[in-house]
Amino acid sequence: MNHLFLHCRAGFEKECAAEITDLAGALGIYGYSKTKDNSAYVVFITQEPNGADLITKQLRFSRLIFARQWFVSAGLIEDLPVTDRVTPLLAAAEALPRTSELVIETVDTNDGKELSGLSKKFTAPFEKALKANKLFQPSSHMRLHLIFISGTQAYLGFIPAYNSSPWPMGIARLRLPKEAPSRATLKLEEAWHHFIPAEDWDTRLASGMRAVDLGAAPGGWTWQLVQRGMYVEAVDNGPMEKSLLETGQVLHILTDGFLYEPKKPVHWLVCDIVDKPARVTSMVIQWFTKANCREAIFNLKLPMKQRYMEVKKCEDRIRAELEKAGFKVEIQFKQLYHDREEVTGHLRVY
Repeated sequence: MNHLFLHCRAGFEKECAAEITDLAGALGIYGYSKTKDNSAYVVFITQEPNGADLITKQLRFSRLIFARQWFVSAGLIEDLPVTDRVTPLLAAAEALPRTSELVIETVDTNDGKELSGLSKKFTAPFEKALKANKLFQPSSHMRLHLIFISGTQAYLGFIPAYNSSPWPMGIARLRLPKEAPSRATLKLEEAWHHFIPAEDWDTRLASGMRAVDLGAAPGGWTWQLVQRGMYVEAVDNGPMEKSLLETGQVLHILTDGFLYEPKKPVHWLVCDIVDKPARVTSMVIQWFTKANCREAIFNLKLPMKQRYMEVKKCEDRIRAELEKAGFKVEIQFKQLYHDREEVTGHLRVY
């Protein structure tokens, strides 16, 4: 199994390819990527026959920034007969490890959406065939992935459920609350789902906590904090949604977010300021070295070129400076579904 299929945001295929090449190389596993601009996926092909499988056994999916989901495959299955796609795909499934569930996906593009009808119609008959041929094993921790690239082409593969995204295509489907001031509210909600385990929400996102939202206006991220019962210092020279100020949980501070410092340490710092990644990185480092917060979620707006390297540079700098200051650092970055030309970072220190 030497093909690794990776979902990503359309337009970020080169970043996804650069990242998996870098991380696989660090494991001593080498290969090359097949990419197509705006296709929303990358296929990394290893030199070793089982290289893709080895990558997923040695590399934590949570380390990947630009990949939304991944799975191991034997390669592209072509010339699927439109009158009977089940038979050749069933034959391919027999060569894979036994799995306990099936996920049928599309790529996140307009062309991919056109195949969603086929995917939905194909799910029931393929599942029935897998069960009839005893290719499902309820105790297996593996998940079977099928993605149609066209009506006659598909990738079929597997991935451990514990080392992948819990969502099909790696997309957390969230509804925009009618009361939220902006669509940006979904960025913070998705970040929590991605970075904070569900069992920790009641303790790490607890009612009564205090938070600072830098670049808060009109209040999309502040709204999420308020819904969790937190008290928020919303820092922005722009206007805030009036209903948020009426909750009694929000103090609007009219100043530049880069200049603000809380009078007392807070539990959370959140920041969605549009500025250079290096400047945001410096600000985040300063907040933690001064012990002004316990955890942070922040966005880095990416440059046009060398986007993967820019994120790694910022991550390495944060880790190095905070470890030098005596902290144990827990840091992750992810390009979330609701991100565009940015990535979201989560930082926690001990």
